Amino acid sequence: QVQLVESGGGLVQAGGSLRLSCAASGGTFSPYAMGWFRQAPGKEREIVASITWVAGTTTYFVNSVKGRFTISRDNTKNTVYLQMDSLKPEDTAVYYCASQMRYGSRYAVWGQGTQVTVSS
Repeated sequence: QVQLVESGGGLVQAGGSLRLSCAASGGTFSPYAMGWFRQAPGKEREIVASITWVAGTTTYFVNSVKGRFTISRDNTKNTVYLQMDSLKPEDTAVYYCASQMRYGSRYAVWGQGTQVTVSS
């Protein structure tokens, strides 16, 4: 069964950058898309960005991160990345990656999450 493992979180000052990685292992990995989500204390989980896995590249970003975050993938490494620049304190959250196996299906496989803390 496929497992997802995030890495790259940490503490950074406002205006700084972090790059999160999400590596898939443990089986055949061919999702329709991969997504990055985040959940801040007391708030609901929200999708931050997503990227299709094959047949071209379609990306999505929530409005609050457009122009600051970039999502990319390396199919040869079964890894998806989230480059986060110009970080703000409101970006502080636990970030999760997840896979969507078919168009329109739910994100079914989730990583354990990685903490991102942005200090002001």
